[in-house]
Amino acid sequence: MNLVERPLRIVIPGGSGQVGRVLARYFSQRGHQVIVLTRGPHTAEWQTVHWDAETPGIWTQYLDGADVCINLAGRSVNCRYTPDNRIDIYNSRIVSTRLLGEVIGSLAHPPRLWLNASTATIYRHALDRPMDEHTGELGGNEPHVPDTWRFSIRVAKDWETAFFNAPTPLTRKVAMRSAITLSPVPGNAFAVLSNLARLGLGGTQGNGRQWVSWIHEDDFARAVEFLIARDDLHGPINIASPNPERNRDFMAILREAWDMPNGIPAPRPILELAALLMRTETELVLKSRRVVPARLLEAGFRFEFPNWPHAAEDLVQKWRLRD
Repeated sequence: MNLVERPLRIVIPGGSGQVGRVLARYFSQRGHQVIVLTRGPHTAEWQTVHWDAETPGIWTQYLDGADVCINLAGRSVNCRYTPDNRIDIYNSRIVSTRLLGEVIGSLAHPPRLWLNASTATIYRHALDRPMDEHTGELGGNEPHVPDTWRFSIRVAKDWETAFFNAPTPLTRKVAMRSAITLSPVPGNAFAVLSNLARLGLGGTQGNGRQWVSWIHEDDFARAVEFLIARDDLHGPINIASPNPERNRDFMAILREAWDMPNGIPAPRPILELAALLMRTETELVLKSRRVVPARLLEAGFRFEFPNWPHAAEDLVQKWRLRD
């Protein structure tokens, strides 16, 4: 059943990545017109239009009269945080968001809703209690955390500031503080973790006490549809399963879904070495993200995959159908 009853024009800047493909496919299959703004050549079942994410161009005409803009633009954080990469990570988010704000604010018929990507990483390293939109504490001031973690939080804060400061009086705005979206396709977080599990390497990472916030791709798309349908929702909204898991339990459940009873643990020094070799950062697995979607639940959103065992089983089954 579609929550949105009439066909919409949905423009997705930066929609050629994993999450963008999830949303584009979901809304296309439900009869909506999807237009993805992409920097490079990109072949898809839906319409794609070139933009450089830095300057106005012909792409602006697709936003004029559109119903929804879902901005997902931003360089992948799956890299080493070198000085050059930090500049790219920061600017790809802040510059593109400011640009969209200027364009949307100038349109005669702007989108009635602008959903902008944000991240659950904006909250502090939380081992003690859940972080929701009402009482959650933003990070950046915790003692003894790596500089890379502080950088990620600064990016997240400045990203939301650029978004909410954009003067768009005719457009409702929602910052999507998303957890890791898990999809049964190569190249994403689920694929990496599954490969470790299948190779017998999917044991506890670090001390295993850190919390993993996650969301099944189906629930992510359904949550976005819910936000489109609910005109009363605006501001920051967490998009995550209501049941985060400790890392040790998260990995054990994933191993069970893959019928792998054991997994070699990876203490922090091993993770640091592996991250260096894989050209990424350990923050992606060591920072404790205990994020819960209070506002979605209060508004009546119902998850199809609220618990990790059911979600892991479904994702593994779909992966196996690909093989």
